[in-house]
Amino acid sequence: MFKALVLNQQDANTVSTVEQLDDSSLPDGDVVVSVEYSSLNYKDGLAITGKGRIIRQFPMVPGIDYAGKVLTSSDDRYQPGDSVVLTGWGVGENHWGGMAEKASVPADYLVPMPTGLDSRKAMIIGTAGLTAMLCVMALEDAGITPDKGDILVTGASGGVGSVAITLLDQLGYQVVACSGREQNNEWLKSIGADRVIPRDDLLEPAKPLEKQLWTGCIDTVGSKVLAKVLTQIDYDGAVAACGLAGGFDLPTTVMPFILRGVKLLGVDSVMCPFERRTQAWSRVAELLPETFYSNAGNEVALDAVPELAEAITNGQVTGRTLIKL
Repeated sequence: MFKALVLNQQDANTVSTVEQLDDSSLPDGDVVVSVEYSSLNYKDGLAITGKGRIIRQFPMVPGIDYAGKVLTSSDDRYQPGDSVVLTGWGVGENHWGGMAEKASVPADYLVPMPTGLDSRKAMIIGTAGLTAMLCVMALEDAGITPDKGDILVTGASGGVGSVAITLLDQLGYQVVACSGREQNNEWLKSIGADRVIPRDDLLEPAKPLEKQLWTGCIDTVGSKVLAKVLTQIDYDGAVAACGLAGGFDLPTTVMPFILRGVKLLGVDSVMCPFERRTQAWSRVAELLPETFYSNAGNEVALDAVPELAEAITNGQVTGRTLIKL
């Protein structure tokens, strides 16, 4: 038997309960993992509260990432006792996820634990941190170097934003954080932001082109915020877009692209190929300082997750939330 957070639908509403399940409940997979830590991401919040159409088949165990040790494996790449990390691949959406003491998945979904990390540290990083690293790598690939100017990070108080700030700071970039929560300003500076601007600055209607303020941006918000940012990017600058906390629309014009050569880079961590994924894990493990792990993680038990899921969808969760299994 093992404990899991299980989602069901009742009268078109999503209902979450912590249950004891038998091993026979596990889905098919090459590898069974003893989950030590999972984490709460924005997408998990949408799934658990039912605010987003994340899950289409029930019952479902949510949790788009987790870390732990292999219990059994029919794949030669993994042996019992190996430490592994999982992010993406539709886990927690259409395949049972990490908010359970055991998980069963195809071996292709797993990544060996990066050198220097354990399960707790890996989930402080989690999907959010992996996405942040992929965004940084996208900016690097676009030629955005630290000497070129300020990098803006929107949704800075969230999981992706907070990790991105620290990564950029470690690489020598000047980082400007954009947050709607003034009470987090000093915390954002403590993890690497050089200065903080209020979210309201980016909510005013955008002109086709505005004053050039940023050489690059990591955007987790989308919609009006991303549209505004695009008009303020320097000539030949770039935006790595990875989120839609503000909406999935993009009310913009072609002007930044055809007059300033601005590049809009889509970043996806869900289906990211193994080679790129392991490269990102290796780099994020190397770059994050030890102080990050003590400042960025709030640890909770499984029972606390439904209430926190509501909070994260309302923009009321700061940094990373770990779930200790």
